[in-house]
Amino acid sequence: MGFFPSLPEETNLSDVYKAYPGGIEALFRYHDHVLRGPSPLSIGERELIAAYVSGLNGCEFCFNAHRVYAETYGFEPDTFEGLFDNLESSNLPDNLKPLLAYAGKLTKDLSGMMQSDVTAILEAGWSEQAVHDAMTVTALFNFMNRIIHGSGVAPFDGDYETRLERLRKIPIEKRKAFNQDHLGNDHYVQYGRSIGVIKD
Repeated sequence: MGFFPSLPEETNLSDVYKAYPGGIEALFRYHDHVLRGPSPLSIGERELIAAYVSGLNGCEFCFNAHRVYAETYGFEPDTFEGLFDNLESSNLPDNLKPLLAYAGKLTKDLSGMMQSDVTAILEAGWSEQAVHDAMTVTALFNFMNRIIHGSGVAPFDGDYETRLERLRKIPIEKRKAFNQDHLGNDHYVQYGRSIGVIKD
């Protein structure tokens, strides 16, 4: 249930954007930069971090949405099995475990961040740019999760389950190819145009 009396009872994030559009164009452009811009991390890997951070924060809306995106860009459904129980024993590829551990610690244990958290990522073969990009995805979704929880956005579980069912019919190799096909696009700005908060 939405917390603002002026918003629909089942509030969607788009309702919040339309009611309070100040700064939203800049926010959408930043989303496109962080999630679709050039990076050592694929689009899918960035979306996986977004989903993981959102899951840790208990933000069902963002977890649902960005799980769909992570699978859109080539992650299998079993990637999420055990992800929140024990990262080390989960189905996550080994080179992604220190990245998600870093994102998780940055979300839940800010004062505990140490050089060793970054060193583990570098030793897994990632660059400093990859660490920085993981950091910005983590920061963005800690921000977004609080916008969503603060305004009472509904999780829309059923809608996202339907989207996952349709998505999983697309061959995985085709979905993996989207990582290159969609690199640098303005997905979020286009969404802003579609809901009328960005007017050119």
